[in-house]
Amino acid sequence: MKIAIIGAGVAGMTCAVEFAERGAAVEIFEQAQGFGPKSCSWYAGGMLSPWCEYEHSAELIAEFGEQSLAWWTKRVPTVVRQGSLVLAHGRYSSELVAFSRRTTRYEELDAAAIGELEPALKGRFLRALFFRDEAHVDPRKALRSLADRVIALGGRIHFGVTCADQSTNDRLVIDCTGWAARHHLKDLRGVKGEMLLLRSKEVTLRRPVRLLDPRIPAYIVPRPDGVFMVGATMIESEDASRITARSMVELLSAACSLHPAFAEAEVLEIGAQVRPAFPDNMPRIVWRRDRIHINGFYRHGFLLAPAFACMAADAVLNGERSSQVEYEDCA
Repeated sequence: MKIAIIGAGVAGMTCAVEFAERGAAVEIFEQAQGFGPKSCSWYAGGMLSPWCEYEHSAELIAEFGEQSLAWWTKRVPTVVRQGSLVLAHGRYSSELVAFSRRTTRYEELDAAAIGELEPALKGRFLRALFFRDEAHVDPRKALRSLADRVIALGGRIHFGVTCADQSTNDRLVIDCTGWAARHHLKDLRGVKGEMLLLRSKEVTLRRPVRLLDPRIPAYIVPRPDGVFMVGATMIESEDASRITARSMVELLSAACSLHPAFAEAEVLEIGAQVRPAFPDNMPRIVWRRDRIHINGFYRHGFLLAPAFACMAADAVLNGERSSQVEYEDCA
């Protein structure tokens, strides 16, 4: 079977790998000139944290996220399996208790255990939750790894073009264009996310840290060479043109409250993009007569995209039906 995939973000690239591995002839069409800031995936945290996300998401998030975690681990060499850490300052200790009641698969740590796990945080926090089985990945490196995998399997990637520029009469079209598909998916809404990239020679972390705060919740994700991704806001907005001053101050404040050395960090990059989300914040596969839409990943793109790529491949290649696949006008 010939498959044309529109969009080279994480949804499109995981679909491309999954279909190519099952023997389909895959071509990807991406309007941008390459992987970069026009995609939500470029600004993602890359946290593969199904049990942390269970705290404020549907149970299916953890189930699909666990499947995706195994998928990433098998295919991308840059996945870091060091778990994730959830912390709160003493005045917000009730936030940590509430978080623990809404999730699972964690270990409770005291101050000494926190210091052993993350020496940079020694003496700074009294309690934490450690999710040992979680992981993280550098999104930008992961996208390139997926591209290499697609090409190795005989697929082709076209940057700087749209699917409309090519004939797709002989191919099934899978639309993974995220927020750009809002005119085709009427109940899709935009949720703005903003992030920072910092470099610090003074702070070393081995795993993502989520800092609970009723006003400014944030996460700090380590990348190689002393770089940290700090994110991310969730604003009901369709404006991706800029990061606001308030958000920048809040994200920097969160990083500095985790460790004061971040006050001297170098700001490498700031970014904002619009995440696509359906009303229930769950992704969907919408199968229409002319194409299949895979969309609505909200804040869970890297966590859920592989599971939905597998469901799409099962539906297309094996005729398997899933509750996450909606069939419209394709009788």
